[in-house]
Amino acid sequence: MNITVENIGKRYLYEWIFKKINFHFKSATRYAILGANGSGKSTFLKIISGHLSPSKGTISYQENGQIIDIDDLYKQVSFAAPYIDLIEEFTLQEAIEFHQKFKSFRSNITTVEFLEILQLQHAASKEIRFFSSGMKQRLKLGLAICSDTTILLLDEPTSNLDEKSIDWYQQLLNRFAHNRIILIASNEKRDIQECEEQLNIFDYK
Repeated sequence: MNITVENIGKRYLYEWIFKKINFHFKSATRYAILGANGSGKSTFLKIISGHLSPSKGTISYQENGQIIDIDDLYKQVSFAAPYIDLIEEFTLQEAIEFHQKFKSFRSNITTVEFLEILQLQHAASKEIRFFSSGMKQRLKLGLAICSDTTILLLDEPTSNLDEKSIDWYQQLLNRFAHNRIILIASNEKRDIQECEEQLNIFDYK
């Protein structure tokens, strides 16, 4: 998978959030997306995911030399962020089974195995609305990282996680990082310490 961003810009009304971003993202590489709070990191990830359209510029996605249509991009992308909501009326097991209708897990992970990965076997029948913020974040990260996708987008991945859960997240990401484009938007050094390249939104104001 390769993503080519050409002259990308985004504005709301008359204010440019960022402009003239040219960048090439390649497979098997982690990228840190940097910038102060409110600088546009999340907006940039949403554009890369196809959830938002740029105000200017183009993005192309290629896999094995073939252009991927934007309407098919969702199959290739998994995304975890504090602002992405879970269906809170679902139990944990129902949420996992619902997710698998749209995206399968890597390595043919079963629901039982995924519960073990989350270390939340005890909560399988518990409705997500009764989860702590840390449990919800662990579920969001687990679903995104374990999905069989080539593009992984993580926005502030360690928010709401304690130190033990941060270690869990880092180990899980390392386990399933191979052959993916990974974009991590964060200013926390621990989140981006293994990123090979970086893009600072502040450079495109």
